[in-house]
Amino acid sequence: MSHHPPAMFLADSPGLDFLNSVATPVDTPVDWIGDGEGLLDWLSQANYVPADVLKEIKARATRSELDQVAAQARELREWCRGFVRKHMGKPLSPNALRELDPLNKLLAHDETFSLIHRHHDGHGDRLELHRTRRWRSAESLLLPIGEKLAEFICEENFSDVKACEGSSCTLLFADHTARRTRRWCSMAICGNRAKQAAHRERLKNKG
Repeated sequence: MSHHPPAMFLADSPGLDFLNSVATPVDTPVDWIGDGEGLLDWLSQANYVPADVLKEIKARATRSELDQVAAQARELREWCRGFVRKHMGKPLSPNALRELDPLNKLLAHDETFSLIHRHHDGHGDRLELHRTRRWRSAESLLLPIGEKLAEFICEENFSDVKACEGSSCTLLFADHTARRTRRWCSMAICGNRAKQAAHRERLKNKG
């Protein structure tokens, strides 16, 4: 397993965060789901899958099985990245449904159900309806990913979806600022690089 820096969650959208699971945070591209171990780690950091489920699947699945699921996740990511880049910047037309077969086929395999649980909070115990799913195999790990992508596609205004303006950055984000003026994945990363580059350019012109 490759050791990566912590995953980046800068998109203001869980679905787009998955598309950003491959990025170039400094100078070298990093794929956080490059193998099965990486996928488990990313799903844990993203809170897509409960920790006990990840532990159980890791215990019963082979490394080869997990690597295969990671490959499927990367394929899903690149398909959805293409879809988003094609449609971002304008409202998503209902006609786009015909392009969503790969995602709908994945969602059709989901087995979700609800159970009543006892929940404790600051006001005491109460009953709560909790939605869960059957995790029958390592491939089940793809289901919460599909769910987050579907929620993003159906609930996000694609007019607000942007690509970071950093010269080598590949990150996408949903611009939820009041005036929709966000330009960077992060001011601390690409925003700061742009400021430094502009400063160097001004010094060069003065010289």
